[in-house]
Amino acid sequence: MIKILIERRIMPGLEAEYEAVAREAMRQVLGAPGFGGGESLTEQGHDDRRLVITKWRDLNAWKAWRDSEQRGRVMQDLYPLLTEEEHVRIFAPSY
Repeated sequence: MIKILIERRIMPGLEAEYEAVAREAMRQVLGAPGFGGGESLTEQGHDDRRLVITKWRDLNAWKAWRDSEQRGRVMQDLYPLLTEEEHVRIFAPSY
């Protein structure tokens, strides 16, 4: 199992629009092969900063979702709401 951390910064005033698109993205990913769950967090004191944490069976499952047309369609709606490109980090168990 791996974890994907995605950091995003939202344009001021567009937080509600972001939340709607992010909920749709979470609905879309639920059926993705290898998806093991996820959560979205807001940085305390910074309403424009989000951290999305998802669990995946393995790196191939994540890459399949990342490169899918389904995610691409959702991201087309999300990218205009961000102030910069999202930052993705991949973590694996260290045992």
